[in-house]
Amino acid sequence: MKVAILQARTNSSRLPGKVLLPVSGIPLSVLAAKRASNTGINVIVATSNEYSDDALATTLKINGLEFYRGSLENTLERIVNALDAYEDETLVFRLTADNVFPDGTLLEEIEKDLLKRGLQYICCNGIESGLPYGVSVELTYLKHLRLALKEANSVYDQEHVTPFIKRRFGNAYFRKYSSLKKGHYRCTVDCLDDYLVIQNVFSNVADPTNISTLDLVSLLEDQCYQPIQDSSVNKMTLGTAQLGLDYGVSNKKGKPSALVAEQILKVAIVNGVNSIDTASAYGNSEDVIGNALKAGWMSRTRVITKLSPLLDCPKDATISIVRNFVDASIFKSCRALQVQRLDTVLLHRASQIDGWDGAVWSRLLELRDNQVISRIGVSVQNSSELEHALNNLNVEYIQMPYNLLDWRWDNIIPTIRKVKKERELSINTRSSFLQGLLLSDNPEYWLKAHIENPEDITSWLEEQKRIHNLTSISELCLRFVAATDWIDSIVIGVETIEQLHENIKIMSKLDFNEFDMYSLLLNRPIIKEKSLDPACWR
Repeated sequence: MKVAILQARTNSSRLPGKVLLPVSGIPLSVLAAKRASNTGINVIVATSNEYSDDALATTLKINGLEFYRGSLENTLERIVNALDAYEDETLVFRLTADNVFPDGTLLEEIEKDLLKRGLQYICCNGIESGLPYGVSVELTYLKHLRLALKEANSVYDQEHVTPFIKRRFGNAYFRKYSSLKKGHYRCTVDCLDDYLVIQNVFSNVADPTNISTLDLVSLLEDQCYQPIQDSSVNKMTLGTAQLGLDYGVSNKKGKPSALVAEQILKVAIVNGVNSIDTASAYGNSEDVIGNALKAGWMSRTRVITKLSPLLDCPKDATISIVRNFVDASIFKSCRALQVQRLDTVLLHRASQIDGWDGAVWSRLLELRDNQVISRIGVSVQNSSELEHALNNLNVEYIQMPYNLLDWRWDNIIPTIRKVKKERELSINTRSSFLQGLLLSDNPEYWLKAHIENPEDITSWLEEQKRIHNLTSISELCLRFVAATDWIDSIVIGVETIEQLHENIKIMSKLDFNEFDMYSLLLNRPIIKEKSLDPACWR
């Protein structure tokens, strides 16, 4: 026996009442239920017994749909109670009313896959399944949901329903359509922008209840930002200093317009860029990001920001005053990014770990413990700062400069590898192009970096480009850093959408092999330390 349970509620924070919004003249929740049942699978809509869902219950009744009303907060309890009449061995599909793409045929394919593989749990959604985010289905046995309700006491488990089951049986994916590689598309309805996209997808559909999931996916492509490459660039972090400042020695374009900045951010996300790097000190970069991603896009990426440099905080400030400065910086970032909590916050300067008798770092730890911040870390400039950060067990994230010519870290790389094996630590690098210097043939820029005869360096770069059959120096620089095993992600900033396209294409290619890396490291030109640190440039 099998049954589908469809969660629905009216009190969405981003788009209130979205489950009642019409798509092809049919309320979203009703369309989701009818599509899931179009091959005969019984569907029960599980909503709350709060007055806010009275109109939803009336709508479901008018449309002849079976529904159950229960706890608003404890979704797991609501689902289990809705299935009280069913036996333990019943297969239960879990769906949500804001995802209207899944149909009965897809559900039956997922069921077949679960039974064939002898699984206790399977899910379909996103990158792993090759289908857009929002073609979302979970399938498990009712007995596991009942056990979860009995044993899972955390609010998180009760709200998200299946974490207990996934911890016990693993998170297996339905991969029949993984070759489609459509996981970077989005078809859920979380905000007004999403709703308008879904409206357009269904606008010329003659039979919205019975059109197949795959046909809808095809129609979706014309409504979304297009991925540039088939493969994801999940080792790339989008740097946004250029979106808030005229940044970089070779920046000829200046700061892009708000419209171009929004396009850059969204195209990056669609292509699998795993995070966005910003800082309160990057001009209005945080405001640009907040405005561009406020309509549901923020949930699709991780934003890394940096605490204010605290230049205005007196050196002899009391602990209370220092804490106020920290809180003001965090509040400013939350307001600019238009979020209630921050993903990752880094100290802009490593000296802030110990500054003011550790008051800054202590306050960040408290904010992390209070879930105002998810992760904390530090931006470092040199090997001594890096070593200090590596020795701090509470540092979860380190950002550091690194490029093809940067020899300053050679002696500490074994320590980086050792620490990464011992604890959760992300290493993120910036300045792959040395603020654009490595891409420039202008002698004046090189002179600013204390290099009077750059010909030896530029000719070596050109030679390596030729030897490795590459199209550009930027490809040489990026592929070298991407192939470095202890680096988790690379901050790459752009001023134009064309630059973003180029970088995404480069980052989608295969990395250098061990011989390539050894050859580059063995033969690279050695330049002065002050030339590797832009803070020392003229």
